[in-house]
Amino acid sequence: MSISQETREAVRLRAQFAWEYCGVTETDTGSELTIDHFQPQSRGGADSEDNLVYCCHRCNEFKANYWPTLLEDISLWNPRIERYSDHFTMLSNGTLIPTTQVATFTLLRPRLNRLPLVANRLRRHHIAEEDRLLERLNNITNILENLTSQHAALLREQQELLQAQYRLLRTRTFHHPVEYPLR
Repeated sequence: MSISQETREAVRLRAQFAWEYCGVTETDTGSELTIDHFQPQSRGGADSEDNLVYCCHRCNEFKANYWPTLLEDISLWNPRIERYSDHFTMLSNGTLIPTTQVATFTLLRPRLNRLPLVANRLRRHHIAEEDRLLERLNNITNILENLTSQHAALLREQQELLQAQYRLLRTRTFHHPVEYPLR
């Protein structure tokens, strides 16, 4: 591979250090991933950044040098130009379900529903859900803190009003005694 270190780093950064097909990260694997030619060099692919995909070693092996050569051949999903959500739906158990013919083929070729990948997606889904719930809890906590502060201010205001009312009644009673009619 004749990819410069600068290009390699640009591809890593663009991919946010995660495999662009399944989302496995360098942190998940404990090492850097590999650079794959979406259109393999052996099939005329260039070393340009738009043809390079950051991916894990195993999926790169499964993908091999596949490239459609006949009109009826199905292409792989290209994460650089196509949205994930246009091709895949993730079930609650982490399994990917294809929504297009391209997605069906892409799931099969690099075997994207391998147990470790499914487990990783499920783990990331749970983390995202925990993050969402924590954010919601933080929002509710902030609302409760604001309400508590407003409640305390209203209680102080009520106490001040009651004291002013008491002073007013005391002053009025002292200066203007109430006379009760005799029966």
